[in-house]
Amino acid sequence: MLAVSIALAAPAVAAPSPAEKVMLARVDAEQGRTLSLLERLVNQNSGSLNRAGVEAVGRMMRAEFEALGFAVEWIDMTAAGRGGHLVARHKGNGRASKMLLIGHLDTVFEPDSPFQKWTRDGNWGAGPGAADDKGGLVVMVAALRAMKAAGSLKDADIEVVLTGDEEDSGNPIELARRDLIAAGKRADVALDFEGLIVGAGPNNEPKDWGSIARRSSGSWTVTVEAQGGHSSGIFSAQAGNGAIYELARIIDSFRRDLREEKLTFNVGLIGGGDSVTLDEGRIRASVTGKTNIIASRAVARGDLRAIDQAQIDRTRAKMRAVVARALPGTKANIAFDEDGYPPMAVKPGSVALLAKLNAVNADLGLPAMEPLDPVKRGAADISFVAPDVDGGINGLGPASRGDHSPGEAVDIASIWRQAKRAALLMSRLAAGRR
Repeated sequence: MLAVSIALAAPAVAAPSPAEKVMLARVDAEQGRTLSLLERLVNQNSGSLNRAGVEAVGRMMRAEFEALGFAVEWIDMTAAGRGGHLVARHKGNGRASKMLLIGHLDTVFEPDSPFQKWTRDGNWGAGPGAADDKGGLVVMVAALRAMKAAGSLKDADIEVVLTGDEEDSGNPIELARRDLIAAGKRADVALDFEGLIVGAGPNNEPKDWGSIARRSSGSWTVTVEAQGGHSSGIFSAQAGNGAIYELARIIDSFRRDLREEKLTFNVGLIGGGDSVTLDEGRIRASVTGKTNIIASRAVARGDLRAIDQAQIDRTRAKMRAVVARALPGTKANIAFDEDGYPPMAVKPGSVALLAKLNAVNADLGLPAMEPLDPVKRGAADISFVAPDVDGGINGLGPASRGDHSPGEAVDIASIWRQAKRAALLMSRLAAGRR
């Protein structure tokens, strides 16, 4: 982190160029148009499982990109159980950075959610996906419109991938992220338009942070089998300890033995008794049991978030070792799902990209953005392309509150701030400026 701080030392301040001033003015002049688009996007339900809704949002975004001169393709994902992805390509002069812009069409709010419509309260706009990620989509479009107005879009090599299942990825993950990964192999830098993190600065003032690392997100399942019997025999040589005590030992051993920096592991579902059955999605458990019967079945599911693959491998090995130390009369197993999100470790190219963004901040009179601790946010699609691009940055979307909950709201003023940052950053990358 010291090396990152040195690399991000305050850049020299320069006034925006005449073309950049055109971009800044265009973002402000089109605030009404941008908010109208956001309202229309939010009012169209696009829960991850609502394929028709995801496709409808895709059609809205297709119109925006085609108007900017992009060639647009819809990638059907029926085989992965999801609505699909939108891919838009703009061919530039091929002389500077090839940019991959990432966002997503879906939200966590399905059609049966009571939270469905856009509402406005001063500087805050609430609605499903108002921030995550429909707010990010309008930041992206506003920045590209500004670039076109100033003439800097003409030479820019840009590919946009808007996934339709970021909140609940399709299966198998290799298919669901195939096109995003392919786009990453064609790009030099990746810019992800998920939300901006605003936290407290040195004097407790609001401070924007830059995200150049993301942790992984994967899940695990522990299952335990044991000998059932009358409860009066618990702990005896004949009956053993029962499945619930063994699962409790395993879970508590995880809590005590696995901790290390940047690593978290959560238990999100647990059940035990005479019988345990998980539903198809493995998010609900049906359990039977009595107080006078030794539990013969138990199950727990949880997640694992790590900063790099080495930490994942190390933690999985420790978890397997814990599970192998079974209490008498029990047999346990742990399985790791392979459809999770990989980590995005810090790369020199990402540090350099944040330094470029801070040069933009300096020219706009905005404070420098320090790298955000990846523990402070979840996994993201940018992680799938991180190994292939020279560098990436996340959090180019707007600031918000209450993401993923009824009442999710976007800080409207941050839309303009983020669109200006993105327009200048992309224009400078397209021009080959350092």
